[in-house]
Amino acid sequence: MYEIVSGPLVWIAFIGFFGGLLYQLITKYQLAKKERVVLPTMSPKFGLRSLLHWIFPFAGASTRMRPFFTLISFAFHVCLLVTPLFLMGHAVLWQQSFGVRWWSLPEGVADVMTLVVIFGCLFFMIRRLVRPEVRNVSYASDFVLILLVVAPFLTGFIAHQQWLPYQTMITIHVVTGVVWLLAIPWTRLVHMLWFVFTRAFMGSEFGAVRHSRDW
Repeated sequence: MYEIVSGPLVWIAFIGFFGGLLYQLITKYQLAKKERVVLPTMSPKFGLRSLLHWIFPFAGASTRMRPFFTLISFAFHVCLLVTPLFLMGHAVLWQQSFGVRWWSLPEGVADVMTLVVIFGCLFFMIRRLVRPEVRNVSYASDFVLILLVVAPFLTGFIAHQQWLPYQTMITIHVVTGVVWLLAIPWTRLVHMLWFVFTRAFMGSEFGAVRHSRDW
């Protein structure tokens, strides 16, 4: 079973992930061409300036107003992206499949970063339940997405620690990871892609049109 989910199923996941993102980029670009503001406003200079500024925590005034949330959110997103890419087990799989090997995180560091993602998801779920301004704009699908994000990290961590039968947990880990990748282009998780473009547009509008900063 593991050979199936770690072979053909993973290929399906990557094809669906990159194909979905490409489709989203093409369709949104076609829509932007019909609109009179977005593309003419885009400025590489001010867009890049905004992106480089906002990738650092506490760089914007709004982030300094909520330091606790900013710190958790920044740590969560860094760990969410870095851990799967540089996990030692994933690097070994890439080497076995494609003959390509890159630097990997020490196991202890990867464990800590995985826990940051797990507790970050718990924090975001509780926040949606207890904060009225967030709860009022939350839907059942938002909670499902949080569970979908945490599932590969939680199952992978349990498998690594061998708290439950390894073969079962690693199979569930791969399956949930595949579902996560396939869901990204078609759910709110796609904000990982749109962040770059929305931030660039905001920076362009403020810098090139309003002649001010967007932070």
